Amino acid sequence: MDSLLIIGAITVGLTGLLFVGAMLLGLVGGENDQVEDRLASLTSNRGRGKTAVSTEQISSLLREEAGGFLDEKLKKLELGPYVAQSGVNVTVSTLLMMTAGLFCLGFFAVVLFLPISIVSMIGSGAALGLGGFLGVLPLGYVWFKRRSRLGKFGAQLPQAMDLMSQALRAGQSLPSGIQLVGEQMEEPLGPEFHRAFEEQNLGVALTETMSDMADRVPNLDLRFLVTAIILQRQTGGDLAEILDKIAHLCRERFQIKGQIQALTGEGRMSGLVLLALPPGLFLMMLNVNYDYVMLLFTDPLGQQMVAAGLVMQAFGAWWINKIITIKV
Repeated sequence: MDSLLIIGAITVGLTGLLFVGAMLLGLVGGENDQVEDRLASLTSNRGRGKTAVSTEQISSLLREEAGGFLDEKLKKLELGPYVAQSGVNVTVSTLLMMTAGLFCLGFFAVVLFLPISIVSMIGSGAALGLGGFLGVLPLGYVWFKRRSRLGKFGAQLPQAMDLMSQALRAGQSLPSGIQLVGEQMEEPLGPEFHRAFEEQNLGVALTETMSDMADRVPNLDLRFLVTAIILQRQTGGDLAEILDKIAHLCRERFQIKGQIQALTGEGRMSGLVLLALPPGLFLMMLNVNYDYVMLLFTDPLGQQMVAAGLVMQAFGAWWINKIITIKV
């Protein structure tokens, strides 16, 4: 068992070294003409009064561009849009470094700080399990923030359509309506519409800016809105009335979702009780008869039973979620 722990520690250490080495290669390797041009423009004004640039500013610029270069190398993971949709101010490279760091922290916390007798009893799987749990926390936080942000965006969209419709009826243009939404609405919808207005203000076609916004924010109602705007600009029609109907449709969908949440409440509560019952019973038995419960971890058959129970728990959670999830 000790040899397995040593092998695991060496593996994690080498993985961390390789990760850090890859980062350093990404930071110093390759040519970046954009960095050189920006540095040249900054340093060319050195010694000219207020336009002089400090060493801290240049160092900050280097860190910013280096991080961007590393993020370019990580584009194949397709995490960039996912992180951007969460609204978390973190780059993909930083997120992965946090994940790797927390994994190593959890692994070595079990291997180095717990007594060797306890480590031998619980096995190297506990170290990997704790490391994996801590490593998933940054990704779980990004997932939670993304889900919350997209949900808030969908809830704000009907009101944004009402503002655009009222602006059109008042005689204003569609870009003015988009600007009004960007100024009046809060995060996360307001900044997205403000960005679309600024892009079309700089010469990009309005249909293109709206399509880009629909690509950035995966929302079905927003896709309806963008499609309606594109069709109206190609074929004509009363866009204010179209926006009113889409806003009414969105509110009806939210109402149906609320009814579904109420009707599936019993199923969700049953799922929580069934999933919480085995861990609760385990903790109770652990307090009543410690030696009896520890056979599950010391005996090979008990370890197989624990593994089978975890698999069945995961399958049951997935199945209950499939039952109570109804798409509208």
